[in-house]
Amino acid sequence: MIDPSTQPISDLLDSTPSVTDGMSSAFAKLYGEPLFKLPTDLYIPPDALEVFLEAFEGPLDLLLYLIRKQNFNVLDIPMAQVTQQYLSYIDQIRHHNLELAAEYLLMAAMLIEIKSRMLLPMKKADSDEEVEDPRAELVRRLLEYERMKLAAQELDQIPQQGRDFQIAHGYVDTTVAVTWPEVNLDDLQMAWRD
Repeated sequence: MIDPSTQPISDLLDSTPSVTDGMSSAFAKLYGEPLFKLPTDLYIPPDALEVFLEAFEGPLDLLLYLIRKQNFNVLDIPMAQVTQQYLSYIDQIRHHNLELAAEYLLMAAMLIEIKSRMLLPMKKADSDEEVEDPRAELVRRLLEYERMKLAAQELDQIPQQGRDFQIAHGYVDTTVAVTWPEVNLDDLQMAWRD
């Protein structure tokens, strides 16, 4: 992988995509904002760019998207098709010279391992022993991820101060008008005598 800090900025500018279709053409985030093209006068250290793969938050999110897009049952994933689609997507990202996160490559390796274990003949199990499906751990992780993602979306629907509403701070005059008792001259004289 080429270190961007050692390349001239003109080489980096030539390899960056331009804005064509809104948010989907952003290739990185800089301080949380989508970055469509590198500025000509800006030096960006290699660790300042957070490379993201379109709208996916991680490899499980991409994998879940591929499964849902094809309307596959999560409990019965056709590993050959999903692995091929996943690897194809990773190749597309590499084609754009984007630095690929290690977790995406790890998921690709896991998919290939599951696919190869499914191609091997199953071991004969004892009558009381259950043969474990190689996809079981992946299915468990996908279901857990989907449950957490849905819970996060539900939490995000709860109104939040500062995002959905502001607390109004109104000024209320709390000074009380002073009322003097009705006193005449005789009352004052009596008060002085006591």
